[in-house]
Amino acid sequence: MASAKPNATPKAEPKVSKEKKDKSAKVEGAQIKVKGYIPNLQKLYKDTICEKLSKDYGYTSPMQVPKLTKITINQGVGAATGDKKLVEVAQQELTTITGQKAILTYSKKDISNFKLRKGMPIGTKVTLRSTKMYEFLERLVAVSLPRIRDFKGISEKFDGKGNYTLGIKEQIIFPEIDIDKITKLMGMEITFVTSANKDEEAYALLREFGLPFKNFKK
Repeated sequence: MASAKPNATPKAEPKVSKEKKDKSAKVEGAQIKVKGYIPNLQKLYKDTICEKLSKDYGYTSPMQVPKLTKITINQGVGAATGDKKLVEVAQQELTTITGQKAILTYSKKDISNFKLRKGMPIGTKVTLRSTKMYEFLERLVAVSLPRIRDFKGISEKFDGKGNYTLGIKEQIIFPEIDIDKITKLMGMEITFVTSANKDEEAYALLREFGLPFKNFKK
């Protein structure tokens, strides 16, 4: 007598919630990236800067036009050898300034004269790309740099490879920092990495983004 076969259970298709389908934004660090949102400077690059640089330098393809690939902010905290909490404060401040979680940087060797041991946290760092990169650049140019006392523009010294590093003496130029709550004035280095092959082209690109170079005349 043949036994009855159990009813075959159809495989259930993976469920995708309506919330996930209709989700128009996703959280990235401390910011929300909205679907379809394009930062002002990214739009400026696509609509205006590409065309202008192509005309000025004779590029025949959009792929030849230099672009800003990333912005790296480094903050060394030398006093951290005597007070470990300073580097934690710096990390928190840099996270607040950029809207992206800053990471700690560590010493690579022992230096007895500075009471420095290998593996000790001595600074903090953030690398910005895409949306956050353009948003940070816009805030830097429009708000932060003009807050520097007696500001007369930034130097034009590039590294020979199409990249530019800007030194900032005090973190209080950024409006995200509450002056009443800072424990120590600290500087930082902001490096703009571009795809340009020549410093001249990188200079033209960053100038079009609004970086206020000293000797530039419109």
